[in-house]
Amino acid sequence: MVSQGFTHLYTGSGKGKTTAALGLALRATGAGLNSFIIQFMKGQHYSELEAIKKLDGKIIIEQWGDKRFCEEKDKNLEHHLKLALQGLARAKEVLVSKRFSIIILDEIITACLFKLISEEEILSLIKNRPEKVELILTGRGATPKMIEQADLVTEMKEIKHYFQKGQIARKGIES
Repeated sequence: MVSQGFTHLYTGSGKGKTTAALGLALRATGAGLNSFIIQFMKGQHYSELEAIKKLDGKIIIEQWGDKRFCEEKDKNLEHHLKLALQGLARAKEVLVSKRFSIIILDEIITACLFKLISEEEILSLIKNRPEKVELILTGRGATPKMIEQADLVTEMKEIKHYFQKGQIARKGIES
């Protein structure tokens, strides 16, 4: 366990929020700490899932999202809502278990932006974080209250991205 845990918030429109969180989990593994990652709104296959399998259980990852991306006008919004709430329940369970030094709730802030999880629920997770747990929240659209409650806030700002020129996600880089 870490001697003193903090809450990190990685937000903004730029690339790198999930990558930063995964990098922290990898660093923690090198120091003998274990991590639990819950990915909200993600059900697609990403290369980090394969990499984590090779770490012999030091990092556990669960996805609580559909294979299809959630859009604001999604006809299956109830399905996305159900998955997000199940992921939230799992996050609460893992947080209070005190079995993991690092808990990453990837895209939970985006889930709030899409009204799948309330701001109050996220603030409650921050407030109820055990003292020796490092809690990392990622996603676009952090609210002023989330920013205020977090101990460390990093905003990823997009300046330029090759997606704007039509480049699709590449395996091992974006997926």
